This record gives sequence, structure tokens and C-alpha cells, in this order.
Amino acid sequence: MRIKLLYLLVCVLLLSLTGFAQQVSFTMEAPKIVELGEQFRLAFTLNARGQSLKLPELTDFDVLMGPSTSQNSSYQIINGVSSQSVSFSYLYVLRAKKEGRFPISAASINVNGTIYTSNTITIEVVKGSAKPSGGGVDAPTLTPGSVPKSDLFVKLIVDRHSLYKGDHAMATIKIYSKVNLNGFEDIALPNFEGFWSQDVELPQQISLQRETYNGEIYNVGTLKKTLLFPQQTGVITIGKVKIDCVVQQRVKQPKSFFDDFFDNFANVRATVTSDPVIVTVNPLPAGPADFSGAVGRFDLRSSITSTSVKENDAITLRIDVTGNGNIKLINAPKLKLPADFEIYDPKTQSNYTATSEGLNGNISFEYLFLPRFAGDYTIPPVNFVYFDAGVGKYVTKSSQEFKIHVAKGDGTQSANVRSAVSQEDVKFLGKDIRFIKNKIELYPKGDVFFGSFSFYLIYLIGISGLLALYLFYQKRIRENANVARMKNKKASKVALRRLKEANGHLTSGATEKFYEAVTRAFWGYLSDKMTIPVAELNKDRAAAELVNHKASEGVVTRFIQILDTCEFERFAPGGGNRKMHEIYNEACDVMSQMEKEIN
Repeated sequence: MRIKLLYLLVCVLLLSLTGFAQQVSFTMEAPKIVELGEQFRLAFTLNARGQSLKLPELTDFDVLMGPSTSQNSSYQIINGVSSQSVSFSYLYVLRAKKEGRFPISAASINVNGTIYTSNTITIEVVKGSAKPSGGGVDAPTLTPGSVPKSDLFVKLIVDRHSLYKGDHAMATIKIYSKVNLNGFEDIALPNFEGFWSQDVELPQQISLQRETYNGEIYNVGTLKKTLLFPQQTGVITIGKVKIDCVVQQRVKQPKSFFDDFFDNFANVRATVTSDPVIVTVNPLPAGPADFSGAVGRFDLRSSITSTSVKENDAITLRIDVTGNGNIKLINAPKLKLPADFEIYDPKTQSNYTATSEGLNGNISFEYLFLPRFAGDYTIPPVNFVYFDAGVGKYVTKSSQEFKIHVAKGDGTQSANVRSAVSQEDVKFLGKDIRFIKNKIELYPKGDVFFGSFSFYLIYLIGISGLLALYLFYQKRIRENANVARMKNKKASKVALRRLKEANGHLTSGATEKFYEAVTRAFWGYLSDKMTIPVAELNKDRAAAELVNHKASEGVVTRFIQILDTCEFERFAPGGGNRKMHEIYNEACDVMSQMEKEIN
């Protein structure tokens, strides 16, 4: 008893410590957009017990109700660690008095002697719709299948209609709805011809938010966001977006007594199409010769694997470009090396994320080169030139200069080269000397395998083998096509498998399942062997068919007796395990005799 009490005290102590360690959170929530005269909720949420809630100034709104308070608590244990959470809510119902944008300052509350303040919000009040939207309780009667264009439409929104080649614009596809939107059947998107595009990752579940358009409130969902990088100049037209929407619509049936009690709803298909969008792409101004096609804002870093090597040792110079812009489309900057260096094509690796601000990330270029002769060399800075569309001019970033000391080598190629360079990367310079192979194999004139007797013999054997294999498989196909014949051939195997199942029930002592398996084995064997559906078989027909197929009278009698015994024992068991053994042995013997005698 004392141990249980101690355990309870420890749990209470841990829970109290958890409550003290919890960070207090006090938030205010309300719709961002409401209609004039619309009632809406202003909610305050606190994760601790508080008192003396002080509301912000609400002179622009009528307070219709509040505060309505509620409390929610939860306790959970995960991997032996317990935790408790509590939430207090204070709810008010407000109504807007006039149109405009109204900021609401922070509220405050006292928690254990400490004053906490909430966040601030801004509520936009717009003029209400002249008519209620379709699908509501007070919606007007609509012709079934019709949805007003003002209540449901799609827009392709491009944030920039004039930009430089290589710069980016954000294309957003939004659906605007005042109706009960149940989903989409088909979405046809433009192919963004003339642009290199990269989709921005969005949640798979489309969430509808309230927004204003032309002074009215719509439920708006963002279907797709795509970054567009123009690859040509001039005027480019982005095609239309076409969506087949499924709308739940209230319809009126002919007037009846039940109309006052029930509403009728139907799912209708409504097709919405956006307007095409025109984008003007301006050419980049004339730039430096080192321009690599980068448009955006970038930083440059450089590093080298070693500054002191031997002849023919591999050196790697790495250039990292980080920033925001058309990272994927940047070409490798030009690297100027001394004449005695052999250089390979640079390897490029990029890592970026598509966001609403563009492509953020980095691209790296690795230059592998080999100094052929000893001496001291200078690797000049690498110039990276990009166009900053924000200021409309080119910017040059340069890497650092590297001093390389090359010592005398042993005349062999470094193992680092073999590991760092793949076979397809190696290129021979025009000045390299290729040694002549001095091992030459000669063959006697006329001594060739092609056209000889052995060649034709092997050729004929191969053709004969293929022909035999073809005929064998054709025979198998014909046999398999004859379903009745296949069943006849496999009847005994199938029956023995079913008897094996009965033996399993015999071992486990499942009496009813044992006799059922024996009965199923006998009827299945007779059905497959004589090509008669099981549903058409009975004892009299079975006996007649066995006699017609040359089965002896004794086998027929034993066959019928086994079936009678199985039926009796299934519904009036009493023979025990010994009786099951006798029936199993008898069934195996009768099955073997039938297989020998039946034609």
C-alpha cells in the first residue's frame, strides 16, 4: 500500500514539473476577411490557467456574445515518458460595422502573476454579396447542372508580366468558389512553351482560404505553383487552364408536401477555363565575355585539393556558386591554366529548392587537371559573371589565386588520377605519343572457321534444336488448351492432395473437417476424371459412370460405402479416432484401385 502511495506521489510531482516547464502560449485568431454585417468568431487560446483577460479595442465591431470559455486537457505516455497538455479557450462573436481594414491590437492575460500578450491581427471587411451564393440554405433555385460563372472560376496568375531572359516569374493557378466544391474530374494545364519550368512543392490536400476578388469573398484554393525561366525573348503567350469541377448543388423538385422538411442535392459537372496570359521577355544587355548565363544573385567560393604535388599528380579545383536564380541553367566558368597542364571536362553537381522567391541552392564545378612538368605555377582567379535583374547590370565575382609547386616525379602517372578520373573522362592530347604494339599474331592463309565443315555442322545442329523445341512447346500448348484432358490427367494428383489435407485433420482430431475433406476428394476426383460438374453428381450417377468406365463392382460398392460413412459420421459422430484411421486407409486403397481400373 505504501509503495502504491509513493508511486502516486511521484507521478503527481512529475506532472507538476511538466506543467511548470511548459512554455506559456497565448494566441488570438479570427478570419482575415469578413463581409459587412457577417457574424464571426474571435478566439483566444491559452495553454495554462489564466485570469483577468483584457480585450483589445473593438470599437469597429459589435460584440454579440462572449466570453464563452472551455477547457481541454490530455495526458499521454510515449516510450515511458509522460506528458500532459491543457488548453483554455475564450470565444467571442463579433459583427463588423463598416467596410475597411481594421487592425486589432494584442490582448493580455495574467498567468501565475505574469502578464502575457497575444499576437495582433488585421481583419478586412468588404461589402456583402448582392445575392447569396449557390449551395447555401437560402440559395436561390438554380437550373440543375448550371453554375454561375461569377460563383466558380479559375485564374492563372503570373506575378511578373515583363522580365529579362533567364530571370524567373511565379505562375500560380487558383480556383475561386462560392459553391460547394466536391472535387475535380480532370485538370488540363498549359505546357509553358518557351520556359524552363520548376514546380514548387505544395501540400497534396488543397486547403480553401477566404480571399477577396473584385470586392467579394471567395473560398480560394491554390492548385499549382510553378517557377518559369524564359529561354527566348519576345512576347510569349501562356495557354489556358481547363478544369472539370464537381459541384454539390441544391435543386428543387416539383412542389410536394415534403419540400418543407427535406433538401435535395445533386453533384453536377462544371467546366471552368482561365484566360491566356501574355509575358514579355526582354533580352539581356550586352555583357562580358565571361558571362555564364547566370541570372539572379550569387556568391562564389573556391577551394583546391593541394598546392604542392609531383608531376602527373591530380589536382582538383572546386568552384561553389550559392544564391537565388536560375541555378540549374548556369554554365561552368572558364578556367585558364598554364600550357603545361592537362585539364579534363568539369563535373557539375547542383542542389536547389524551388520556393516562391525562386530557386535557392548551390551549384558546384570540379575541375580536374594534371601538371606535366616540374616547376612553380599560378592558377589565375576564375571569373564568375552573373546578371542581377534587380539592378539591371552584370556583377563579377572572382575566386582566389592559387600558387602551385610541382616537384619532379618518377615518370609514372599517379594513382590518384586513375581513381579520380573515369575511363570515359580521359582524353589524349595531340602531342602524346602512343606506342606501337609489337605483339602480332599471324594465322595461316585459308585456315578460317567461317565457311568450314565444322561451321555448317554447328549451324545445322542449332537450327534442328530450335525446331524441336518449337514443336515440343506447340504440343504442350495444344494439351493445355484441352481443359477436360488436363483435368483428367491431374485428377489423381488433385485427389491425393485433398486426401493429404484430410490426413492433417486426422492428426489434429478435427472430425468434421476430416470427413468433409474425404468426401470432397472423392467427388472432385470423379468430376475431373469423367468431366462432369460436381453439382450434377450424385451416388446413382456416380455408380453408373464408374461401371461405364470399366470399374469393377467391388470398387463401386466400396466407393459408395465410403461416401455413406462420411455423411453419417459428419452429422452423427461416434466412431472416434480409430474409425477415422480406417476410413482414411480405405479411401486411399479405393482411390488407387479406381485409378488402375477406370479407362
